Amino acid sequence: MGVLITGATGLVGQELQKTLHSKGIPVNYLTRNKNKLGLHGQAKGFYWNPANGEIDTACFEGIHTIINLAGATISKKWTKTYKRKVLQSRVESINTMFNALRKSGPSHIKTVISASAIGIYPNSLTEFYDENTKAVDDSFLGEIVLAWENAISKLKTVVDRVAVVRIGLVLSDEGGALPKMATPIQYFVGAPFGSGLQWQSWIHINDLAGIFVHIMENHLKGVYNGVAPNPVTQSKLIQTLAKVLQRPVWLPNVPKFMMRLILGEMAYLLFASQRVSSKRIEKKGYAFKFANLEAALQDLYGDKSQHPSI
Repeated sequence: MGVLITGATGLVGQELQKTLHSKGIPVNYLTRNKNKLGLHGQAKGFYWNPANGEIDTACFEGIHTIINLAGATISKKWTKTYKRKVLQSRVESINTMFNALRKSGPSHIKTVISASAIGIYPNSLTEFYDENTKAVDDSFLGEIVLAWENAISKLKTVVDRVAVVRIGLVLSDEGGALPKMATPIQYFVGAPFGSGLQWQSWIHINDLAGIFVHIMENHLKGVYNGVAPNPVTQSKLIQTLAKVLQRPVWLPNVPKFMMRLILGEMAYLLFASQRVSSKRIEKKGYAFKFANLEAALQDLYGDKSQHPSI
C-alpha cells in the first residue's frame, strides 16, 4: 500500500518522496499540471483542481495514507489578492479531499497527515509553546493557519486518523528561506533583522520528512510540532550560518522599518518570534538526526563554504 501526496513537487514534497522511495513505499501525487500526469520517475501523477473541487479519484487506488502539503507560498508580497490566494489554496485543497473521501473514498485509506505551521502561535520573545497552546497569533499568519486547521479537522469524520504537523523554519540548501539567508553572508553582507532576539524554531528538511513518515508508520494522530529540539534566536542563526560558511558578520542589524518599506506586511515573517517545543513527537519515539543547529548547517553547507555560488 502506498502514499498519496499533495504538494509533492514542492521543497518538502520532493524530500518526502525520496524518503518514501528509500523505504520502498509507492507514491501517487496530485497535480494541476496535465503535463505531469502518469508515471514520472517512481511516482504516478493524477489530476486535480481544488479551485473547482475537481479530483481524479483513481489517485486513491492502492493508497493507505494521504499526506497533504498543498498551499501557495507565503513568501510573496501580501497584497489583498495574494492573501486571499494563500488562504483559499489551503482550505480548498482540504475541502476537495474531504468531499472526495466522503463520497467515494475507499475504506483502506486510514490516515491523513497534513502540514500546518507554527505561525499559529502568538508572536513572543518569552513564551515557550507546545501543542496544547490555545492562543492564536493575531496576524495574517495566525488567521490562515487557524482556518487551515479548522478545515483539516473535518477529515476526522472520513478517516480513522488525522495528524497535523506544524512546521517551523525548514532548513534546506535546495530552496526555502535558508539560501536567501546564506547568499548575503557568503558575499560578506549578511546581518540579522531587527533586534535579532526573535526566536527561530527550525528543522532540517531530512528530519521534517522523517517526522511525516514516523507519524504514518506508527499510526499517530493529533497535532505535532515539526521543529528541532533546540530553537535559537535569529542572531544566533545568522552567526552560526556565518561560522559554517566561514564568513564574518560585521554589518549592523537591518532595521524593521526598512524591511517594511521593501516588503510591506510580509516583513512580519522576518520579525515574528515563536519558540516552539518538539517534546511531543520525541515522546512518540522520533529521534532527530539534527537536533543541533550547527550540525544541521554543516550537513547542508559545510562543503560549500568556500564557493560563492550556493
